[in-house]
Amino acid sequence: MITHFQWEPLHKNLPGWKISFYFNKQAIKALYHKDGSIEWTANPPSETDETKLKSMIHDLMIFHVYE
Repeated sequence: MITHFQWEPLHKNLPGWKISFYFNKQAIKALYHKDGSIEWTANPPSETDETKLKSMIHDLMIFHVYE
């Protein structure tokens, strides 16, 4: 489960966001690009968790940013 999910715009006039959250008691940071791709910047998840995390992140971004 993702906890303490936070996001902020990368640039004032360009789409893209910095995101951070905790997953399995580990702080993870990433860049969420306008095309939905995710670039891990700190503590990337394991390959087994990555697919599940991407789906959860997309849902959170749709709820918080695109709504």
